[in-house]
Amino acid sequence: MFSNAVKASIRSRASGSTVLRSSAPRRLPQRTLHTSSSSGAASRLSSTASSNAKGLVAGLVGLALLASALPTRSVHNDQARAPPKQVSPAAASDPDGKLISMDEVATYNKLPSEGGKGLWVVIKGEVYDVTEFVDNHPGGRNIILKNAGKDVTELYEPIHPPTALEENLEASKHIGQVDPSTVKIVQAGEESEKDRKRRLARENLPSLGTVLNLDDFERIAESILSDQAWAYYASAADDEITKAQNRASFNRIVFRPRILRAIGQVDSSVKLIDSHGTGVDCALPIYVSPAAMAKLGHPDGELNLTRGAGKAAIIQGISANASVGLDEMLDARQKDQPVIYQLYVNKDRAASERILRKVEARGVSAVMLTVDAPVMGKRERDRRVKGDEVEMGVDHGKDVKAQGGGVAQAISGYIDPNLTWDDIAWFRNTCKLPLYLKGIQTVEDVELAAQHGVEGVVLSNHGGRSLEYSPAPLDVLVELRQRRPDLFDKVEVFLDGGVRRGTDVLKAVALGAKAVGLGRPFLYAQSGYGEAGVTRAIHILQDEIHRGMQLLGVTSLDQLTPEMIDILPRQFFYAVPKAEQPTSSA
Repeated sequence: MFSNAVKASIRSRASGSTVLRSSAPRRLPQRTLHTSSSSGAASRLSSTASSNAKGLVAGLVGLALLASALPTRSVHNDQARAPPKQVSPAAASDPDGKLISMDEVATYNKLPSEGGKGLWVVIKGEVYDVTEFVDNHPGGRNIILKNAGKDVTELYEPIHPPTALEENLEASKHIGQVDPSTVKIVQAGEESEKDRKRRLARENLPSLGTVLNLDDFERIAESILSDQAWAYYASAADDEITKAQNRASFNRIVFRPRILRAIGQVDSSVKLIDSHGTGVDCALPIYVSPAAMAKLGHPDGELNLTRGAGKAAIIQGISANASVGLDEMLDARQKDQPVIYQLYVNKDRAASERILRKVEARGVSAVMLTVDAPVMGKRERDRRVKGDEVEMGVDHGKDVKAQGGGVAQAISGYIDPNLTWDDIAWFRNTCKLPLYLKGIQTVEDVELAAQHGVEGVVLSNHGGRSLEYSPAPLDVLVELRQRRPDLFDKVEVFLDGGVRRGTDVLKAVALGAKAVGLGRPFLYAQSGYGEAGVTRAIHILQDEIHRGMQLLGVTSLDQLTPEMIDILPRQFFYAVPKAEQPTSSA
């Protein structure tokens, strides 16, 4: 039923989830179709959809990706665009609600314009019509066409929140239930050598006490994650030079420590989101950067990040493309736990307005508006793992437009590429939360941000995932300190990209950053160890920050000043492009 790449992806995830339950058979169990356990499923879906008719995009965009063996979630639930509301001809074909055989589902695998009956897919024993959605899919129509007429449950379910279909699918697109007696049991193939090594790596994870730094988490994650998950987490634009430079930039900053000072007790706490004098108290000058698809690494996904950040009293940035539902994450917060919501502005402004009103009502502390990815960068590591010729620009021997982002391209088609500075007024009219512009890469744009009255900026180049050869955020911070130090009093400055050590945090704070964000390290930590991994990663950073402060001769963050560092001459080290997929994330 599925391509070899998809089968490999299924086996990899099945192996990982089995190991998490401390059971690892050498031959994977049989797979059967998941069927609904409630006869009222269709009526509940209809009732919910009638009050939340937001369309097909958010709930089903992942279906097209699933066939490419790179599972992901698409547009956030509340950022979906509403499709046409007319009833599909296919939906009227089963007025009596009888069970539908898989043989009948298989006949809906071609568009009516091509002589077919339409496009159906099966999720958890329920049949859905995606005929009208095919031309709206942000990642292109070809993947949906390849997957029509099939059951995509095992690919869809691990990376979508439980409420995705109910909240985003029109009732008319729900055709009915599959007849369980027509479902064929599919025997999984033999475990591959690569999957065997991943399973053994999960079975023999090092104890958390032996994980001494964030690089250890990365090495462990590479050994246990599927090729698809690793490529999505680790990939960056083009030759990944910018990603490497993000980290190398911290090597150009050296300390000037002071001695013979009383440093027995240190205080690393900081008040953030404080432009209006009502900030939130955080234990450390770090936060969890918005990072998507955490379920690719662990079944609890972003909930691990929420719980770990809450217990450590640091801020979590919630990704707009999270694999866990927004309400589920917000419900998992501790009392008064601060979170920031990442916003990509939808081409359908009404959809973005809905999500802004929702996060404001749910007590989110601020909004990070991502401004450095109006289109996705060309992430070749991600694309190579997909192995999908259609998406790479070859369609049955014909040249087609090559899209640059792999899974990123497929989950980003809803983003408005025409956002301008004038749209800040639109945000202010919609939402009263503090606004941080995420993705500032020049001093000139920090100046414009201050002129437009935003509360803060995040110096960032999207982890090196957007424009290759964009400046390292730390270099922008240095330039800002040298050219416009007055702006630190007008906007709160955050930074992310390349941070791996507590000393990296201290360097950024000494230059004027209020806090720094980390994304990939927390994804790697939760992939192997869940919430405990996130907690361990924070404790490692806390120890390094406290130890670094003591060795520098300071006892509070406000004592860190530019006089405590030296900046070495800037050099740019060019990486040698490789023909093969990189194996190290640098």
